[in-house]
Amino acid sequence: MSTLQQNRNKNYQSAEDADISSKPATQATKAANRQWLSRLPFSDTRDFDLATRGFIGTIHDGIIQKSDGTEVVNLNDYDFLDDETAPDSVHPSLWRQARLNRINGLFQVTERIYQVRGFDIANITFIEGDEGLIVVDPLTTVEAASAAIDLYFRYRPRKPVTTVIYTHSHVDHFGGVLGIVSEEEVHSGSVRIIAPAGFLNETVSENVLAGPAMARRSLYQFGQQLPAGVRSTIDAGLGKVSRSGTISLLPPTQEISQKIETHVFDGIEIVFQLTPESEAPAELHFYLPQWKALNLAENATHTLHNLLPLRGAKVRDAKAWSEYLNLALERFGREAEVVFAQHHWPVWGNASILDYLGKQRDIYKYIHDQTLRQANQGYTAPEIAEILTLPSELEQEWSVRGLYGSVKHNIKAVYQRYLGWYDGNPANLDPLPRQIQQKSGSSMPEEVTVY
Repeated sequence: MSTLQQNRNKNYQSAEDADISSKPATQATKAANRQWLSRLPFSDTRDFDLATRGFIGTIHDGIIQKSDGTEVVNLNDYDFLDDETAPDSVHPSLWRQARLNRINGLFQVTERIYQVRGFDIANITFIEGDEGLIVVDPLTTVEAASAAIDLYFRYRPRKPVTTVIYTHSHVDHFGGVLGIVSEEEVHSGSVRIIAPAGFLNETVSENVLAGPAMARRSLYQFGQQLPAGVRSTIDAGLGKVSRSGTISLLPPTQEISQKIETHVFDGIEIVFQLTPESEAPAELHFYLPQWKALNLAENATHTLHNLLPLRGAKVRDAKAWSEYLNLALERFGREAEVVFAQHHWPVWGNASILDYLGKQRDIYKYIHDQTLRQANQGYTAPEIAEILTLPSELEQEWSVRGLYGSVKHNIKAVYQRYLGWYDGNPANLDPLPRQIQQKSGSSMPEEVTVY
């Protein structure tokens, strides 16, 4: 057993020993959570219909394992979400999202397009070409991707994979590629891998240059080492997080470098829209005219996203993000009959798509514009985060609720992108640091907090 796995097991045991679930919600927490029941439209259950539409089947035991028997995913851990009513310890909108994200298995999106959802934080998409399969975003781990394609083949004809598309440079969208295709298949030319321009550079940049720091911080963002439970891990907003597994990467064989590019892969026409510096530094959308199906990668899901993840990353461009969504709406959305992404569930019907895409576009533009308006009036990032609220049309929209990103954090990210860390107050220009204490026998100082 690896040291990492031993540490994980140790942490799980520590959490159990501490009996996290024994601490009930305080009266203040109960009251704060309860008031949202009247503020949000919980009677609107359309998302549950969308999330279950096209369901075909799922794995029977709910468990995905490594070859040595180590669990990568255990969907049974979330059986506590059977209860429709949120417990006192959980924000009711998070409980709703967690129940939606628990819906898992193989789903038909439209003719010849299928997704496996709920095996990982992301979705994997299968597009049936004339001769084989086009696979979009092979999840985070080899084990989850392998289980997903096995499930697909249980219900659909067994065809070779001819093309893999990475929509962007985050690990949950490429890490399982060796569970789908082999390195030999790619090197022989029988499988092509398509990615947005700059994919490999950005993947290395994010996962290597600041990798150790991000890895530590991601434990706090996602809580992978905490057990599932009503007073522990509920959901990550975008989906359920794998706790272990094998991560892989195969470099792209072809990059999309133009703003709009059209290609035919395995007999299927695909129109790519490049969206750099949006949710990821290297990202793309694509449209399938044959089925009027639009894929928006991770730029439009069913939650407000992060402009600056808590784990750390380059600050994202809210203005560009909004403009890309507007272009997708104008160029593809007006004829699209289904919009699907690499997280969450699709939206069907043109009127619903236009409403959904418009609000996704509007929230990033609103946060961007209003943050700068307040900043230009002299307010600092923390001040803007406290005074800026969403208009009711966005506040009441489930698809832009702050269940992964948050309005407050995104305001601070916009401020940081344009104005940096300094708030303009001379007293904060050169603040006293935490006390620096030299480690014995080390040239590196150790930071300790001064109380």
